[in-house]
Amino acid sequence: MATHLTSSQVLVLQEIEAGGDVTPSEVAHALQLSQASITNIADRLEELHLLTRRKGERDKRQVRLTLTPQAQDMLLNAPDLLRNRIAAKFADIAPWEQAMMLTALERMVEVLDNGAGAACESERQDRIEPIEV
Repeated sequence: MATHLTSSQVLVLQEIEAGGDVTPSEVAHALQLSQASITNIADRLEELHLLTRRKGERDKRQVRLTLTPQAQDMLLNAPDLLRNRIAAKFADIAPWEQAMMLTALERMVEVLDNGAGAACESERQDRIEPIEV
């Protein structure tokens, strides 16, 4: 059965796969989504027979999420959503533009890794001229 999933649904499935037997709150924390969002996504995935919910063995109030064999098979063939989209679009950009973008991204990583973000922000603020109204 071919099922069209949203990117959020695929991310939830991937997170459950990575964690194994996880709680909805663990998935919410890992994906930086609300508990309510994870509950809604899990409801839909359960309807599609892609995940199962069960009560915790030690704490019956706790709900555990696991993938079904169907979901595991589907994830084996699932593309890396963002990476594939970026690669496809990036290939359409002129080589000189690709080089400029890569240089800018490398600089951004350098700034973030060195903690120079605050210095860059203050430099930027120094160059902004106030507008008088």
